[in-house]
Amino acid sequence: MKLPADNPNVFVRFLLSFWAPTTRSLRAWALASVVVNAGIAVTGAGVRVTGSGLGCPTWPRCTPDSFVPVAHPEVSPLNMAVEFGNRLLTFLVLAVGAACVVAVLRMAQRRRSLVLLSWLQPAGIVVQALWGGLVVNTMLNPFTVGMHFVFSVGLIAACWLLYARAGEGDGPVRRIVHRDIRRLGNVLLASVFALVVAGVVVSGTGPHSGDERASRFDLDIEAVARLHADVAYLVVGLTFALLFALHVTNAPRPARRAALALLGVELLQGVIGYTQYFLAVPAALVLLHVLGSTLVWIAALRVVTSLRARDPEAAPAHHSPTEAAAIA
Repeated sequence: MKLPADNPNVFVRFLLSFWAPTTRSLRAWALASVVVNAGIAVTGAGVRVTGSGLGCPTWPRCTPDSFVPVAHPEVSPLNMAVEFGNRLLTFLVLAVGAACVVAVLRMAQRRRSLVLLSWLQPAGIVVQALWGGLVVNTMLNPFTVGMHFVFSVGLIAACWLLYARAGEGDGPVRRIVHRDIRRLGNVLLASVFALVVAGVVVSGTGPHSGDERASRFDLDIEAVARLHADVAYLVVGLTFALLFALHVTNAPRPARRAALALLGVELLQGVIGYTQYFLAVPAALVLLHVLGSTLVWIAALRVVTSLRARDPEAAPAHHSPTEAAAIA
């Protein structure tokens, strides 16, 4: 199928964005994938805080006899609609992931690194869908629910790496900050991941299980909440140290801006966390806190990818037969 590149039609331009992609349009699709994967993670938390975790009590069907919501004596129609709506969002996430794959494969110069990163998206979404069935079949066991969110965190990382790598070459990593600063950035990213996992444990221990029949972790909520706060202090401290190091070494502006943005998101997330704690964990603030956690993760990924660059691979030298014979 050949489409005119200068066609002003919006739909045609939309098709061209992945069928005849440019680096800019590929990065736009990758960024869209970051957004939809973060969005479905937040709406998944919305399912939990509204008590709709078993709104569709079976999987892959919504009810034992239907793939779509139908009246069920044991389930509220509202809860069923919330849960089924979240299931439908999976198709949107899958469609964006498929567009990324098509765009990568249709690039004028196919790059193996981008092909691998793009295929992680539909593969990961299928795993997520299957794991969602396990969540339902285990009656919202807190471990399976927590891993559902952790998988989303991994998918967001893959999408962000696709976005970052699409704007770079495939040459060796080129240092743009001191080696120890890059190490500090990697330690910071690992700490943010630990913070996310600690938050998952808190969610699995506290209220808002998704359904009154769901089990909880048999842990002291005060203890796990303090652990979560301690890890948060560590993350903020590391972020401040990184920001200071970038400033005193006059690092490139994008790296300094990324670190400053991460610190700002962390501080806002801390305000939300303490507010929800002192207000007895209202559902609306829990949802906002989950959104904040995804933004902290994305901001941390942005920081790490801003600390290095890659140049295009050097083109192999092609010699004429005469030159080759002379070299030999």
